[in-house]
Amino acid sequence: MMEFIKNSAFFGAMISLIAYEIGLILKKKFKMAIFNPLLISIICVIGVLLIFHIDYDDYNEGGKYISYLLTPATVCLAVPLYEQIHLLKKNLKAVAAGIFSGTLAGLCSILLMAKLFGFDHQEYVTMLPKSITTAIGMGVSEELGGIVTITVAVIIITGVLGNMLAEVVYRIAKIEEPIAKGLGLGTSAHAIGTAKAMELGPVEGAMSSLAIAVAGLLTVVGASVFSGMM
Repeated sequence: MMEFIKNSAFFGAMISLIAYEIGLILKKKFKMAIFNPLLISIICVIGVLLIFHIDYDDYNEGGKYISYLLTPATVCLAVPLYEQIHLLKKNLKAVAAGIFSGTLAGLCSILLMAKLFGFDHQEYVTMLPKSITTAIGMGVSEELGGIVTITVAVIIITGVLGNMLAEVVYRIAKIEEPIAKGLGLGTSAHAIGTAKAMELGPVEGAMSSLAIAVAGLLTVVGASVFSGMM
């Protein structure tokens, strides 16, 4: 029976959706940041693969179909931005400055960490796209000679941590402006952070959606420049 399930073209997609649904149930029940649905689903999927000795390639035969939806889902984030376009026009300079400074801070932090922990060049460029959406980050990492699979893992971890810690950070830093909250999440935690921004409000979601696209483009250019610094 297990062999039949493993060989099914839909096994990966099925186990991923079930694991995410478990995450949603736990999130609704306990209402704690640690019960992030994506984090719970990752743990559940890894557990299933380990317990039943299922190869990742077998899982990915079905799981890849969910990955195909990543790019169009990211593009759809333009909808909430369109609905708040008047806010963008009104605060254009502040928004541009916020996204630029956030992107620059992310790249500089990786450079500092790489020097501090003695990364080699390949490890360094692998980490550079950590704060942008997977669809763009994979291409950046591959182009610069990084390890794409590790880049994907780092991007997911960054997004999950951003999603989990955003409200705590905003509370400590006393950040109450919705535009600032949205830009911070989108610039630092890409699509997963944007999911949290949408929970916070429509303005936060719209600004976060904008930040994903602009920060992604800035990181493509910035990563090329920063890659030569180590």
